[in-house]
Amino acid sequence: MNEYNILILSAGRRVELVQCFQKAAQRLNIKSNVVAGDCSETAPAIYFADRKVILPRINEPNYIDEIINICKLENIVLIIPTIDTDLLLLAQEKDRIESESGTKVLVSSPEVISICRDKTNTQRFLENNGFKIPKMYSEEELASGDLQFPLFIKPKAGSSSINAFEVHTIEELATYRTLVKEPIVQDFMQGDEFTVDVFLDFDGNLITVVPRLRMATRSGEISKGKIIKDREIINDIKKLVKILRPIGHITVQLMKTKKGIEYVEVNPRFGGGAPMSIQSGADSCENLYRLLMGDTLEYNENYRDNIMFFRFDNSICLDENMEIVQW
Repeated sequence: MNEYNILILSAGRRVELVQCFQKAAQRLNIKSNVVAGDCSETAPAIYFADRKVILPRINEPNYIDEIINICKLENIVLIIPTIDTDLLLLAQEKDRIESESGTKVLVSSPEVISICRDKTNTQRFLENNGFKIPKMYSEEELASGDLQFPLFIKPKAGSSSINAFEVHTIEELATYRTLVKEPIVQDFMQGDEFTVDVFLDFDGNLITVVPRLRMATRSGEISKGKIIKDREIINDIKKLVKILRPIGHITVQLMKTKKGIEYVEVNPRFGGGAPMSIQSGADSCENLYRLLMGDTLEYNENYRDNIMFFRFDNSICLDENMEIVQW
């Protein structure tokens, strides 16, 4: 019986994602160890995985070498990155990892990652291809002082809404520009905010598009959401990915405003709220296993509409041997 072992990098708090892969393997009746890797022994997700590995930090010179070693040792067939800072390095080293370990890396091309990871590149890509995105202000426009508030400031290469602020005055703008590294300043958007989970096969063929209304967020990540089959969003996303050509599971942030659909960012990886779409029936974990098994997938919208998800915190307890204490 073939093994379809998965390595989830920077597993951190991604307990739900680990469990989604485990449940998908059980449904398909396949043998799969979900291996969770992290640089910290206190990452909760590694204690829910079938195997755990402690990795070097991403900026350490042996990071890729260690990933290759683990893939060989654990017979890994697919690597799943989960954080933005991993993506460009993995994209650049993808050919080496795959040739030396025989393991596929679920990451888009370096060109796609460069567009998505740099907010200025994202802005230019979307504008050049006819998609709406809030106006970004040049240094000259900011210096002129002729601005309409509120504005929005965020880091050029940021994520998780860290150092992202609504700005109401010239004085606030001046303060935030000293605090935010490589800031970009845009018009502030008002409307309904959506996260869209999109899944494409290894060749970039679109399989599922799932819009999720962001009912509430915490630290930039959705905490309450509702699945809505919004036809306007689905059709616009189809146009976007046809031009961008990412692969795997990606997460798109956008808002429906008076101007129409305005994009915020594109994250070419599993987002923290991805289990909502997975549990609704657009199961990216099962899709990945099926692709690894040689199946051909077709575009479908076979997921439940108008269902809500409310996420909450949980905790685990470890004893002196770093083993889970069962209560």
